[in-house]
Amino acid sequence: MAKTRRELILEEMGLTPIWRLREENPLGGGEDVAAEPRASSHESPITNHESRPAAGGDRRAEIMGLDWPGLKARVATCTDCALHEKRTKTVFGVGDENADWLFVGEGPGADEDAQGEPFVGQAGKLLDNMLVAIQLRRGQNVYIANCVKCRPPGNRNPEPGELHACEPYLQRQIELIGPKLIVALGKVAVSGLLATDASIASLRGKIHQYRGIPLIVTYHPAYLLRNLPDKAKAWVDLCFAVRAMSDLHGAKGVNGE
Repeated sequence: MAKTRRELILEEMGLTPIWRLREENPLGGGEDVAAEPRASSHESPITNHESRPAAGGDRRAEIMGLDWPGLKARVATCTDCALHEKRTKTVFGVGDENADWLFVGEGPGADEDAQGEPFVGQAGKLLDNMLVAIQLRRGQNVYIANCVKCRPPGNRNPEPGELHACEPYLQRQIELIGPKLIVALGKVAVSGLLATDASIASLRGKIHQYRGIPLIVTYHPAYLLRNLPDKAKAWVDLCFAVRAMSDLHGAKGVNGE
């Protein structure tokens, strides 16, 4: 029997054999979503991690008042930190501007800097495969952004001042999108969004909050390319995210909203 495209992608990601939930796929369609057994509620509570308090100032207030065209123009001409000095293009973000799903990484790499779009290199290909594996696609109810909009030299991690300068841009993007669920990809994104230095391992499998929006933590695709065994852990996180989104849709139906 010929393998489906999804099965081939999971095989390429090193996520076979596939474990399947007994319940119906919460994303719709006849095919089940592969996952580990469902965790009980006491194993995956909503945590007390909250987003970092907003800093004051006229600059933040100006950014918070921008619409999509204004925000994109402001980012494109930004010189508020040293990263602008060596950038080729700013990397604003890409996808459905009314998406339920928001994926946030750390910052652009060389390919992203050249093309002006997040996650277009090898890590981006892996992210796209991860999305397809849970029946999502870039640009279709999915938005992808980074914590910083310019490439850090040598693909180093963004420095605190650079993250601070870009933070209002990301906050405003999130406000404009209004996602139902945020997936934070990697240590830098997790630290920036949740204001914590806790390890990824300690934060996985729990629902956190960013300004009242549920947030789930997993590994950055670039890390997974260097640490292949952890792809299986990322797959578990994605399945947890699918269940969380299903629960959110269920709660909406119950509340009649």
